[in-house]
Amino acid sequence: MIISEMPLEERPRERLLLHGAGNLSSGELLAIILRSGTRNRSSKDVSLEILKLIEETNNLQDLTINKLMNIKGIGKVKAIEIIAIIEFSRRLYFRNDKVTKRKRMLTSFDVYEEIKDNLIGKKQEYFYTLYFNNKQELIERKLLFMGTINRSVVHPREIFKYAYLLSASSIICVHNHPSGDIMPSKEDIILTKSLYEIGQVQGIPIIDHIIVGCDNYYSFKDNEKIINM
Repeated sequence: MIISEMPLEERPRERLLLHGAGNLSSGELLAIILRSGTRNRSSKDVSLEILKLIEETNNLQDLTINKLMNIKGIGKVKAIEIIAIIEFSRRLYFRNDKVTKRKRMLTSFDVYEEIKDNLIGKKQEYFYTLYFNNKQELIERKLLFMGTINRSVVHPREIFKYAYLLSASSIICVHNHPSGDIMPSKEDIILTKSLYEIGQVQGIPIIDHIIVGCDNYYSFKDNEKIINM
């Protein structure tokens, strides 16, 4: 049944007005965002297929415009709008979470738990930097570089530029190995040594570099590689 044929009180927009957004299902909220479906499919039907795709994808960051456009009733414009809404919501959530409660991270496992969902299963390398205040509370995390499956091109100036802008006291670098092998490569060791030395000069130390694999991680600090550089 298309939405225009539904009883008025069952239509998503009317239900939102009557009961508030918090009482609508995810499918109903998506149907409002979509605004319309196709001749034979309501926006609610299309929204349920999107939710199914999200569940199969298992990570909103892996949801792409092309994947959305494979759904009948989703064109390029709607796909772009959905991706934009998801990204805006993610940024808003993370910003509010930072304002209300800054996470204190004292161990490499704390960092791994914070960032693993952004790295596990990726097909290329993602390089994040986490910036901390003097209480070891997370101020900001930034995805600075995306590389090929074998390496990331990391520029120290970008890492330390944000450290100054955020008035950070320390930095932890994190990147993934798509192969699942968590042992640092020769390039990883050279990069970490370079960043560590720059951090000592700049007065904003690199206190760890963590490599994420499939379901585990390697910490330069835990393996006493940072302090020996």
